[in-house]
Amino acid sequence: MAIKELATFNIVRKGEDYRITIEDANGDTAEYTADYDALDLISEAIDEALDSDEEEALEVDEEEEEED
Repeated sequence: MAIKELATFNIVRKGEDYRITIEDANGDTAEYTADYDALDLISEAIDEALDSDEEEALEVDEEEEEED
């Protein structure tokens, strides 16, 4: 299965759950429902991924500033 490029995503509260809509670069969409705990796990995974890349991203920003 080919990996698709993320275009947009949206999270909307529906009652006690959340509806997650994900659209890829081709315009295909997928919808999921998630409870609070699942959404919290997604949030933690995003935070961990960004935290692990933060130092590298900051180094790139500093190098660009030095060139200016």
